[in-house]
Amino acid sequence: MRVLGIESSCDETGVALYDTAAGLRANAVHTQVDLHAEYGGVVPELASRDHIRRLVPLIRKVLRDAGCGLADLDAVAYTAGPGLAGALLVGASVAEALALARGVPALPIHHLEGHLLSPMLSADPPRFPFVALLVSGGHTQLMRVGGVGDYALLGESLDDAAGEAFDKTAKLLGLGYPGGPQLARLAESGAPGRFKLPRPMLNSGDLSFSFSGLKTAVLLQATDKALSKTDRCDLAADFQAAVVDVLVAKATAAMTACQLDQLVVAGGVGANRHLRARLDAAGGLRGFRVFYPELELCTDNGAMIALAGALRLQAGEQVRGDGAFAVKPRWPLSSLS
Repeated sequence: MRVLGIESSCDETGVALYDTAAGLRANAVHTQVDLHAEYGGVVPELASRDHIRRLVPLIRKVLRDAGCGLADLDAVAYTAGPGLAGALLVGASVAEALALARGVPALPIHHLEGHLLSPMLSADPPRFPFVALLVSGGHTQLMRVGGVGDYALLGESLDDAAGEAFDKTAKLLGLGYPGGPQLARLAESGAPGRFKLPRPMLNSGDLSFSFSGLKTAVLLQATDKALSKTDRCDLAADFQAAVVDVLVAKATAAMTACQLDQLVVAGGVGANRHLRARLDAAGGLRGFRVFYPELELCTDNGAMIALAGALRLQAGEQVRGDGAFAVKPRWPLSSLS
């Protein structure tokens, strides 16, 4: 079964072809980083227009790289939400039209479902059930995953997501867009311990998160005096250490609460090297194993959408075939269960 996956929820246009017999056949992503850099963040209208320009050429490239044609497709999966409404509509309209023209199913996929299933594209994938830590620019959530479509929310951020806090803190430190990766690189040159930053909700007794107060604490430090380059590196390192401390503590608590031995980490922040090292160390001490997607699959991509679509078809999902569609800019993952 060959499934074409289309991702267009924000500022990456992703297309991939997944074959249930042969695995991932081709994957291509176009990032809009340069397009939005001068604005310091994603401009929704510009994002939508760029998806329009990039999507069809990427589909052609993926099919060519996979050695397939449109006639070889068995289904088309696309991100239906959550995300930017206009950007989602671009991917959805192309996917639904393509599926209708070819007479194959069109599969609306939840963006976060794609992320949490993405480690299953690895050569050594996790098995159900597992706990998933989703950490991205828009979401920080802990889920218990019993199978495809079986998702129970354990805890989530009450305000800023971890990736959002990274981006906003980077801006406070004078870094460009995208801020999160730049702040992580700056932290590599710093020495944590100089700045006393809080670990929000570390001892709250639940699995919820809050990062807005941490961002405010950095703001107070950054405006208290003129920061030297060394100060900025150390402050970035302390910020990163605070976020990682909370994520590791909450993920470890979730593993204990669910009595499971597999943790899946997905989303853009899941590529953070410090977070990976700390989670691996915690797993070694507590007896659980941590699974990550390949680094190129941590950010938004079509491969995770194609995989989620294929898994849903294999699970026997009934697919609407009238060509009608509706995107969902706000769509709780727990509503899929």
